[in-house]
Amino acid sequence: MNTFSQVLYHTRGDFLRRIIAIALPITLQSIMFSSRSLVDVLMLGQLGEAEIAAVGVAARATFVTTIMLVGVTTGGALLTAQYWGAADKAGVRESTALTWLVSMLFAAFTVVLFVLFPSQIMSLTTDSTEVNQLGSQYLVITAVSMFAVACVASMSVGLRSMHKPGVSTFFSGIGIASNICLNWILIFGKFGFPAMGIKGAAIATVLSGAIEVGTLYGYLYFKKHLLAFGFQDIRNIIDWHKISRFLKLSLPTTFNFLAWAGGLFAYHAIMGQSGVQGLAALSVMTPVESISLALLIGVSNAAAVLVGNQLGAKNYDAVYYQAIGLTILNVLVGIAVAVLLFFVQGFVLDAFSALTEETRQLAEKFMLVLCIGIILRSVPMIVIVGILRAGGDVKFCLYQDLVAQWLISIPLAAFAAIGLGWKPEWVYLLFLTEEAIKWGGSLYRMKSKKWMKNLIEN
Repeated sequence: MNTFSQVLYHTRGDFLRRIIAIALPITLQSIMFSSRSLVDVLMLGQLGEAEIAAVGVAARATFVTTIMLVGVTTGGALLTAQYWGAADKAGVRESTALTWLVSMLFAAFTVVLFVLFPSQIMSLTTDSTEVNQLGSQYLVITAVSMFAVACVASMSVGLRSMHKPGVSTFFSGIGIASNICLNWILIFGKFGFPAMGIKGAAIATVLSGAIEVGTLYGYLYFKKHLLAFGFQDIRNIIDWHKISRFLKLSLPTTFNFLAWAGGLFAYHAIMGQSGVQGLAALSVMTPVESISLALLIGVSNAAAVLVGNQLGAKNYDAVYYQAIGLTILNVLVGIAVAVLLFFVQGFVLDAFSALTEETRQLAEKFMLVLCIGIILRSVPMIVIVGILRAGGDVKFCLYQDLVAQWLISIPLAAFAAIGLGWKPEWVYLLFLTEEAIKWGGSLYRMKSKKWMKNLIEN
């Protein structure tokens, strides 16, 4: 059989059904997660551009730390998926408990950072005193929500690995619904509450996070779910062999996610050189981009679960051809999403009523670049997130990201913006350089089969 026939043979029927069943709840959860910052931007956007820029920069800072926590939990996800593939339920429970413990420690570090140095964090991307003050206020209050992110993320990866992503998605829905209601009440001052503006948005974020954690964990413990670990499970995981194996997977991935998210923050700083207008347009793009990429993220994370399951069960021949099929699928999804976004961009931008005419025109140019970027991101995302990391190939992913983003794309964009004074839309286009570079590296590594490893054997 040739390669194409092998791909069709190994991805037919049940495999595609499982991908869709896992991908759709993750996609929905991704959209809901991204819509939290979008809700803040939309509601605060009715107050003015300074508020949009402030929450955009502050949300990017919290996004960096959220990505770090996702990086920590990814190590647990890799182990949990392979334990589930090997039908080891005790391993699934213990790896989820370990993921929770380590992610909570990392969350505590970020809370301290946001509370002690909010103004310094904001000043990295803006010279505006008003934007800095508003954003600092938002950062200090939302800092505590990092604990909620750690709790939800650590449990979500366990549920995904068990092919039950819909459980965490349901409770994310409760979180986002409460966030919208609380935003409306606290930003604009409804039901007798004072109108608190950006401070109200921050308080709503914290309270909705607490509601999501309380309902999710309450449900799992009430149902006596496999993942409802207790004190004894935490004692069992305090074992150097287990912790060191977890950290060997988690630390490169965490640093990888941090470096990548820090790079996104650097892109914000570069765009900040063009003034509040460029920053406001980019702040509009950030949540739109996150929601647009949600389906690609869903397919990639679903791929990581199934590839991890197959590697845990040592089905090496099948998993290689499934990886090729998944890559083709994600490219088709990327094209479909980009075309859809291109046709609905007018409706999306109409929602940001506070934008000036000039900023609106800039945002329209950014939208075209974003459509190209979605297609470009489809291959690196599925190969890195869904395939290479599932086999524990975390160091290659780290080195490739560092070279593509920090050594090539960021210096290139910074030189164009600061040295050559290029227009914001051309600088924004240069942000995509890293994705073009990752195409070659990711596909070459996938073809090498060096990522096909069983991680749970002693």
